Amino acid sequence: MKKALTIAVLVLMCAVLFAGGKKDKGNVLTVGATPEPHASMLNLVKDDLAAQGITLEIVEFTDYVTPNKALEDGQIDANFFQHIPYMDSQNAEMGYHLVNAGGIHIEPIALYSQKVTSLAALPDGATIAIPNDPTNEGRALLLLQSAGLITLNAAAGIEATPLDITSNSKNLKFTEIEAASLPRVLGDVDAAIINGNYAIPAGLSAAKDGLFVEGADSPYVNIITVKAGNENDPKVQALVKALKSDEIKEYITTTYPNGEVVLVF
Repeated sequence: MKKALTIAVLVLMCAVLFAGGKKDKGNVLTVGATPEPHASMLNLVKDDLAAQGITLEIVEFTDYVTPNKALEDGQIDANFFQHIPYMDSQNAEMGYHLVNAGGIHIEPIALYSQKVTSLAALPDGATIAIPNDPTNEGRALLLLQSAGLITLNAAAGIEATPLDITSNSKNLKFTEIEAASLPRVLGDVDAAIINGNYAIPAGLSAAKDGLFVEGADSPYVNIITVKAGNENDPKVQALVKALKSDEIKEYITTTYPNGEVVLVF
């Protein structure tokens, strides 16, 4: 009898612990993000989600590789830092199973320089630093093509590399650098193409400081990314809806009045 009672108590305790753990997990949404503007935007909607019974936990990353690995491995529930072409390239390269749960904004990529103030002033043989990941490298080269500085093989698409350049009238040279390090090397090269989420914390404004800026019709929309099958999770959809609020519109308009961040909703 005593043994049976002990077993019953242990079963009850396990049931309570399991139920409690399940409840906590169900209420928490853990999202990885780069600091600006992604984590800042997420912090703004914490209270909105809390009012719906969802606890938003934000994990900040400073690179483009770790957040997707953490998502694929189940360490986080979603991430907010990348555009669709980059996600697609990571899926193909790493065998990930990531999908788009909702597009939020564009951060126009731009060409910056501390040595010249115009495209025309770029010297012959100038060294341009560009991101070293395939998708953003292609994006950078497409920007230079739009600026009339180079011509790319049309077959290269969005993952063009310097090897795909068919015309280079200024004999530009390219240095491939990790995207997060580009602001730090800006003074060491003639110019650099820097992603918005690294340009903004470095005090760079695409509209004011950029020699040439990507157009607002860019296909590189920053998205909430989740593992396949979780895109319709109510917590994820609540997050996407919160990020498309008037509060976010006002924040972006006020914080980035020069178009460093462009909303797509």
